[in-house]
Amino acid sequence: MEKRPRKTPAEKARAQYTNYAVREPMELMDFLAAKMPDASRTKLKSLLSKRVVFVDNVITTQFNFPLQPGMKVQISKQKGKKEFNNRLLKIVYEDAYIIVVEKMQGLLSVNTERQKERTAYTILNEYVQRSGRQFRVYIVHRLDRDTSGLMMFAKDEKTQRTLRDNWHEIVTDRRYVAVVEGNMEKDYDTIVSWLTDKTLYVSSSKYDDGGSKSITHYRTIKRANGYSLVELDLETGRKNQIRVHMQDLGHPIVGDGRYGGENYSNPIGRMALHAFKLCFYHPVTGDLMEFETPYPADFKKLFLKK
Repeated sequence: MEKRPRKTPAEKARAQYTNYAVREPMELMDFLAAKMPDASRTKLKSLLSKRVVFVDNVITTQFNFPLQPGMKVQISKQKGKKEFNNRLLKIVYEDAYIIVVEKMQGLLSVNTERQKERTAYTILNEYVQRSGRQFRVYIVHRLDRDTSGLMMFAKDEKTQRTLRDNWHEIVTDRRYVAVVEGNMEKDYDTIVSWLTDKTLYVSSSKYDDGGSKSITHYRTIKRANGYSLVELDLETGRKNQIRVHMQDLGHPIVGDGRYGGENYSNPIGRMALHAFKLCFYHPVTGDLMEFETPYPADFKKLFLKK
């Protein structure tokens, strides 16, 4: 009797989900009812509440979520995920290998030697360890404490290594939105400088002074009320890169106490920087994963007519 060939990790990962393609516009509950005619509405609602239904890779619990042709609906075959509620952290995607989260401003990504408080890392570790003490998360990249937005963690060392060693090949799009002081002179441009970490701050030089070459592309979306809304695309991911590059241009980020200069303003009670887009090839399946969050509502308030 022939032995069945062992499944590859990618095949195992894909087998965790039942996949459906959306062909016509309809609400999520109606779509699930059509695909699972034998399931009661109570059963379908419980799938949503257990957070095992994904629309275009994002956990979706809203029964009347409007589906459009071309979207992908997945139902995880894993038993309901452990309940996760934290006002500073939201899980937007999770599988056996990675967790993608949206971090709120004010939360550290990971502990530092000086700061031992709760972080995104410690909160997620507690969450995955509810499934067994051997489980934990692994750091892949970071966001500054005062930056909100999308982050990814690995769930094993091999996946962490794959992501870290091949970051520039795996990550296809990583974008931020910021509100900066003043009216940006250009609609779009690229900033190049060499950054050096001085511990308390990062210094910038237009010339190679031994620092790390850093490249930021930007596009100005809106100008109003003495502010500019800017979308930023990182070609390199250095510490404080966007904050320093905006300071270099003479348009520091609103609410940035470190790089905002003596006259910095803080009209919304936070730094106006948000990582809104993260697209990458899954480190195990190779599938393209695309995540996007709305621009924060308080950023938009700064542009309302006075």
